[in-house]
Amino acid sequence: MRPLAHIFRLGLKELLSLARDPVLLFLIIYSFTFSVYTPATRAVMDVVNASIAIVDEDNSEAARDVREAMLPKMFLPAKEISFDQINRAMDTGQFTFVVDVPPNFEIDLGRDAQPEVQVITDATAMSQAGRGPSYIQNIITQVAQRYWPGASNPENQPVVTLNTRGRFNANYEQSWFVAINQVINNISVLAIFLTGAAVLREREHGNIEHLLVMPLRPYELMFAKIWANGLVVIVAALLSLFLVVKLVIGVPIRGSILLFSAGLVIYLFSVTALGIMLATLVRSMPQFGLLAFPVFIVMSLLSGGNTPLESMPIFLQKVMQFVPSTHFVAFSQAVLFRDASLAMVWPSMLKMFLIGSAYMAFTLTRFRKMLAAVQ
Repeated sequence: MRPLAHIFRLGLKELLSLARDPVLLFLIIYSFTFSVYTPATRAVMDVVNASIAIVDEDNSEAARDVREAMLPKMFLPAKEISFDQINRAMDTGQFTFVVDVPPNFEIDLGRDAQPEVQVITDATAMSQAGRGPSYIQNIITQVAQRYWPGASNPENQPVVTLNTRGRFNANYEQSWFVAINQVINNISVLAIFLTGAAVLREREHGNIEHLLVMPLRPYELMFAKIWANGLVVIVAALLSLFLVVKLVIGVPIRGSILLFSAGLVIYLFSVTALGIMLATLVRSMPQFGLLAFPVFIVMSLLSGGNTPLESMPIFLQKVMQFVPSTHFVAFSQAVLFRDASLAMVWPSMLKMFLIGSAYMAFTLTRFRKMLAAVQ
């Protein structure tokens, strides 16, 4: 029981040291509050409040219905302009979209002549320009169905219709996905930086020499840093899920928090070891930052949280299977987005544990060499 007592007391020392470090405390608070709230609510990639104008060359009821169908919150109230104002309005950036309804639009619909509606887009607003035209196309198609006589003919209807329903996030609110993905990413960066900073803080302050004269073993020192800093990350992440994601942003957490916490503990087992291992390769915090940031960026971009893993090259997909963040992202999204049970996610948990065990064994070897060099 003596090693466990040593690990516990050394962990308490780590918590006290962290409590006296205002920079790391600010980093923890920022990472799980503003860093979650701001991208989820301000970095909007969907079409929201887009400025739009209508050129009504038909002056018909169908053309007016097209203008009235451009509703908030996707679009601002549509303004009507003339055809000769299009170029000037787009050049001055007054509108993101301009819809030109051609002459005889309603008449052509009535005689099944397939009129063409032109959509002019300001492509400098890249995110809205990429999605907006397809939204406008769907809206105009729905309006045109009312004036197309063939719409009531059963022969013109598709035999099979596809009805899509979102079980989680039925309205496809972007902030819901961004908020939870931010928490997942920030867990990785905090776990790496806190454990790495804990090791370097001991070296820079000269405490490592004092610890080495005590009857302590290397694994006791390492496990103390892992449980203490891992506990901080767990508490901060769960508070962020409940207070920021659920209460402030309004994202319903339907998955099991207990199951998510269990998977988080297993993930921290591996990623905190990674942070300590990186700290053993450098001698100062600036060097650690230069080394840890590229590692985190690779983990964040290639783990499947930002882009689908299936869209990456086969070789890269196989390589990322040996990175714990890949399995943690899949586990977290399954639990928090789809309310997955233990029977569905245990393979991801097992992979995280096996990878973490390998990381832990290698890190312990590196940690012993670092202590031997200090002696």
